[in-house]
Amino acid sequence: MEHQKIEALWVHLHWLTVLAQQGSFTAAAQRLGVSKAAMSQRIAELERAAGVPLVQRTTRSVRLTEAGQRLVEDMREPFEQIARGFAGVRDLAGVPRGLVRVTAPVAFARQQLVPRLAEFLRAQPEVRLELDLSDRLRSLAMEGFDLAIRHTAAPPDTHVAWTLCHTRSVLVASRAYLRRRGMPDGPQALAGHDCLHYPRAQDTPAWHFEARAPGRGPTAPRITVPVSGPLAANNSEALRDAAITGLGIALMPDFSAQAALQAGKLVEVLPQWQPVGAFGEQLYAIRPYATHVPRAVTAFVAWLRDVLAPGFSVGRAPTSRAQPLRLR
Repeated sequence: MEHQKIEALWVHLHWLTVLAQQGSFTAAAQRLGVSKAAMSQRIAELERAAGVPLVQRTTRSVRLTEAGQRLVEDMREPFEQIARGFAGVRDLAGVPRGLVRVTAPVAFARQQLVPRLAEFLRAQPEVRLELDLSDRLRSLAMEGFDLAIRHTAAPPDTHVAWTLCHTRSVLVASRAYLRRRGMPDGPQALAGHDCLHYPRAQDTPAWHFEARAPGRGPTAPRITVPVSGPLAANNSEALRDAAITGLGIALMPDFSAQAALQAGKLVEVLPQWQPVGAFGEQLYAIRPYATHVPRAVTAFVAWLRDVLAPGFSVGRAPTSRAQPLRLR
């Protein structure tokens, strides 16, 4: 077929791929914003040019023939590349715009991300966000996410990752619980307390601690303490709320405990000991590798790094001169 005749069929080929996606002439015509008659005419013209049937028509739906399916498969990547290229060119001109699909942990998103989003969306009125709140690790490429916020010790090396901030795990309880049961004087004492924990794979729940030297980080040795209590939950918000009611001592990320500690609803327990291994130590923004990153995604990551850089301060570990915590 002459080159000029092939060029005249580009639109026809695109309409065939849309027909394959939609499964009917009516739905494809609506998707393209054309009449059903125009849709049918273009496909008929394409079939005449190809010399073989491409679509099997029934009264209710259409199905591609083997030749039609092969043509659609061959055209999928070129058309996707055209779409990406055009989006990239549009992205170079003007302000960040478009949809950014983000997946983030439930507790972090509810407590720290969503309350701040109005600031970003007012500053970037052409950007729309779609949030997936889930503690399950999602496949970004397979599920179509532009970005993930992950609370982990190390991001996957198959993705691009930006560090948002450092986090730490904290041990907390209500004053009412500590008045009733007493303040533990060391990690080993937790074995005699009601401990609210995040369920893990091991049969016997255990918390791990490293001593914190005043003004410095953790020091050896590490202590492991088996724990038990009336409640285990796979959500740090649930553990926080249970601790506020006086149900026991809970271990959770600092971003979940921050507001309750600042409001005095909870107090930090054993601040001279650092819990380790329970939760991630960093928050990351992670995206799949791509030759082009939309400006909307870049702008959102830059905003995240700015607003989250201070972390989630919940106080410092006391020195040897610190006064005992008042529980009344």
